[in-house]
Amino acid sequence: MARPERGLGVRARIAAMPSALVWFKRDLRLRDHAPLAAAQAFEAAGAVFIIEPEWLASPEFDGSHLDFTLQCLAELRAGLAARGLPLWVRHGPALAVLAHLRQAHGFDHLLSHEETGPGWTYARDRAVGAWCRANGVRWQEWPQSGVVRPLATRRGWAGQWAQRMNQPTAAQPTGFRRFAGATLELTDLPTMASLGVPPHGKTLQAAGEAAASGLLSDFLDGRGRDYRRALSSPLTAEAGCSRLSPHLAFGTLSMRAVHQATEVAIAQTPDRTLAHALRGFAGRLRWHCHFMQKLEDEPAIEHRNFARAYDGLRAGDDGAAPAGPGERERLDAWCNGRTGYPMVDACMRSLRATGWLNFRMRAMLVSFAAYHLWLHWREPGLHLARQFLDFEAGIHWSQMQMQSGTTGINTLRIYSPAKQAREHDPEGTFVRRWLPEVGTPAYPPPIVDERAALAAAKERLYAVRGSAAARAEADTVQERHGSRKSGLPPSGMKRAAAGRPRGAAHDPAPQQGELF
Repeated sequence: MARPERGLGVRARIAAMPSALVWFKRDLRLRDHAPLAAAQAFEAAGAVFIIEPEWLASPEFDGSHLDFTLQCLAELRAGLAARGLPLWVRHGPALAVLAHLRQAHGFDHLLSHEETGPGWTYARDRAVGAWCRANGVRWQEWPQSGVVRPLATRRGWAGQWAQRMNQPTAAQPTGFRRFAGATLELTDLPTMASLGVPPHGKTLQAAGEAAASGLLSDFLDGRGRDYRRALSSPLTAEAGCSRLSPHLAFGTLSMRAVHQATEVAIAQTPDRTLAHALRGFAGRLRWHCHFMQKLEDEPAIEHRNFARAYDGLRAGDDGAAPAGPGERERLDAWCNGRTGYPMVDACMRSLRATGWLNFRMRAMLVSFAAYHLWLHWREPGLHLARQFLDFEAGIHWSQMQMQSGTTGINTLRIYSPAKQAREHDPEGTFVRRWLPEVGTPAYPPPIVDERAALAAAKERLYAVRGSAAARAEADTVQERHGSRKSGLPPSGMKRAAAGRPRGAAHDPAPQQGELF
């Protein structure tokens, strides 16, 4: 009897222990990490990051995203190992990986941050929730941004954001009691090649929590002094913007930590110019979460128009004919920087090479695709998602629709490539850097006539916007998704907007790149 009791006893003790598994997603850091802080209180703990086949196969995925993630994981794993917590990195479906780890280690708590991501992450989380309930695992999630789940109304959202951002950050973990039998001698991290992901060819900014902290400190200590002036031009934004967007997207910094560090810097700096610049940056942190909240509240905007009055407007949209050869030709030229409009093409080539572009040039790229080329936002949006290292689904799809004129509540933002070049690259330095063939026979002529294309786009869009059905729907969209200005309730916003010129905005807001 003794021998069987010993064998069963080990498994029984593992199963009976209050044990936790920390599930890392887009929160690859040690600081201000609530699940990690909570895991220290358990009798046994481990951690996992899952490289999911659904992610690698998703249309938004690019090898640069995986490359950045693997670099972050290498630093994170070393930091956790120093504190006694093993970080397993597994490739496979989330349910299969979690079930395997539960069988091996018997955890009864799953700890993670909430995630507002593409539709496949939403479906996965629903499946994991069902698995936890069926297997007696308590899944606890913490917010890590200003996104409120669930949110009944946008009224008071800004106050909720401020309250959450001003809470003390989670204590940095110091030590863990790991699972019985778990070892810190873990298998090597997978590589791009072992996962079957080809090289991406981009030159990326540094990954990891240490790099993120250094960028933030450098920006707040003085590099951000010219932020308001520098953010619009691709020549100055590269250094003048914070460049924190990939780190917020992958969670090597928390939004709360950035907010609090920025407020401290504003209060302490004697440099009034720097303080003024940082106040502009601080305000834009709220917009980051404002846009993510839209996808959280209405996941369908990843695939369909905010305002259904615009359905069928462009080829490939709901109710319209499928995209034909003409649309495909225009899309390919835009994706490859071959439109014949130098500022557009230089921006696209720069983005494809580096994974980053400043806000105004992002907006110009989308505006050109939506209005000059009359392309539906979904396919251009997928291309940009693959190019942006800082792809954040909630911001991305909200902005794609806002810049394409399908929200029903925003001003039509139509950018002239020639005007942008005059104002933000007057000497042609940026264009020549990324488009050396410009001015030679190798460079193509303009793919469309700008004046005719814009006239046709405006006529189509304003015909929809002027309809009674579209105006009524705009009020509905505003009520659900629009920003709330202090002292002006939603009904007042509607009345104020009704007296504005056609195309005026209910909900003015910046592009993600403007923030960073």
